[in-house]
Amino acid sequence: MQIDIKKIFQKFQKNNPTPTTELIYSSNFELLVAVVLSAQATDKSVNKATVKLFIHYNTPVQIYNLGEKKLKTYIQSIGLFNTKARNIIALCKILIDKHNSEVPNTRLELEELPGVGRKTANVILNTAFGKPTIAVDTHIFRISNRLGIAKGKTPLAVEQQLENNIPKQFLLDAHHWLILHGRYICKARKPDCDSCFLTKHCGYYLEQQSLS
Repeated sequence: MQIDIKKIFQKFQKNNPTPTTELIYSSNFELLVAVVLSAQATDKSVNKATVKLFIHYNTPVQIYNLGEKKLKTYIQSIGLFNTKARNIIALCKILIDKHNSEVPNTRLELEELPGVGRKTANVILNTAFGKPTIAVDTHIFRISNRLGIAKGKTPLAVEQQLENNIPKQFLLDAHHWLILHGRYICKARKPDCDSCFLTKHCGYYLEQQSLS
């Protein structure tokens, strides 16, 4: 079955013209810290911690001077907080020493920061710097395969297919549309097909209908 990817993203755009991250931040640095904290954690749990942290400490110098031990007291409700605290202090040091306390805008420089892999770098490049990158998390991996807009066995394979398959005019917002759709409608265990506006274009749904 041929999937009309352009129509899928036209519907995404009509349904949500200005999608954005659900992480709460007010600077590129705050976004970077929030995204590092969000690995294997919910945005809601990150926001609950960072709203208290960022009131007092929201620059690389401030958080570096806060220190790993005190940083942990702010983020201890988040999974893997010990490792994340260590990485955040280390990346603050690099930002101070190498980047004049500014978040770099290249993938290479971002991936040199502790706790920042390809997925996190893509989020920063997209959300902070407006670059048409797609960070393939579990939601995007799942629904890309379900919809049939990208069929891949690894996140990188799905990312590369999405960047090739999605029309250019939709690439900047595609990351957010897909994540939000996977988070609230096309859920892992039980996709809410009754609430979905993409059923006419969804490979998974049409296959299920043909089997019933």
